Amino acid sequence: MKNEIPQQLKNHRLISIIILVLGLTLITFMITVEGELGALPLFLLILGITWYAFTHYQIRKHMRRDEHQDRL
Repeated sequence: MKNEIPQQLKNHRLISIIILVLGLTLITFMITVEGELGALPLFLLILGITWYAFTHYQIRKHMRRDEHQDRL
């Protein structure tokens, strides 16, 4: 069995990166325009980081499971 990442996990990783970049962009915009940080950009940033970390953990778990099955 090959160590392939399922398409669903690839999609989750892409969406989390998009949310993370959107949060960073909004934070930069809010600080330059208004001079203060808003709650929504901060929430998007935290959500993106958390989602990416969870997806990364799921991908590693999937890869280890496939690696273990290959040895058997």
